[in-house]
Amino acid sequence: VSLGYGKKNIIYYSDSPQLKALRYFPVTMFVVVGMFIVIAYLLFSTSRRSEQNLVWVGMAKETAHQLGTPLSSLIAWLEYLKMKGVNDEMTQEIGQDVKRLEMITERFSKIGSQPKLNAENINDALLQSVEYISKRSPKSVEFVFNPKGNILIPLNIPLFAWVIENLCRNAVDAMDGNGKIVIEVSDLQQYVYVDISDTGKGIPRSKQKTIFEPGFTTKQRGWGLGLSLVKRIIEQYHGGKIFVKRSEAGKGTTFRIVLNK
Repeated sequence: VSLGYGKKNIIYYSDSPQLKALRYFPVTMFVVVGMFIVIAYLLFSTSRRSEQNLVWVGMAKETAHQLGTPLSSLIAWLEYLKMKGVNDEMTQEIGQDVKRLEMITERFSKIGSQPKLNAENINDALLQSVEYISKRSPKSVEFVFNPKGNILIPLNIPLFAWVIENLCRNAVDAMDGNGKIVIEVSDLQQYVYVDISDTGKGIPRSKQKTIFEPGFTTKQRGWGLGLSLVKRIIEQYHGGKIFVKRSEAGKGTTFRIVLNK
């Protein structure tokens, strides 16, 4: 640029600060919109999960309420049979099933509320559950459990028994009513491990995480709520963990429950 007097000058220029800022405007807009989408998705997922939980809680409490009337009637009929001198062995078996119905009603009534945990011997709790489920399983299913020692941990017996019965019943189904179920307890300083192993079909690796989701089932009949309730009872009510420790096609599966002492 000539300014006269035979001299030439050079002018340096660049984009204005406003123009430079506009370069990053589209990126900023994408980030902001992306954040809004993520937040909206999380809020929607939380709302849907909360709604599902309310539905399940409502169904559970309504089921407990509906079971109350016929259960009271069964208790009365049982006492009547005892008065009539009906076979003691028969009335004892009926009595055990009536008590089981009372426990089931109590379980459903506690869904959605924080249950009370008491210091219980986990070996006794496991033994009671195994004895109950083994009597109601095919004779071709072998249950192996050797309780050792007195291991006290915070437990809610009715809910914990529900967990064990669900896992054992699923194991019996996975073995088509023929095989072995082994229950082992490991006592550590801060935790107690409960391993439940079967000799069934196994679980594919791709499904080992989704089996605990509500609605997942491989049975023709079933709502797919068993393992989701098991997970809720162990993790939310007992502060523990449950997962598939090992599974191999055609050889079986091992579920591990981790509980705090």
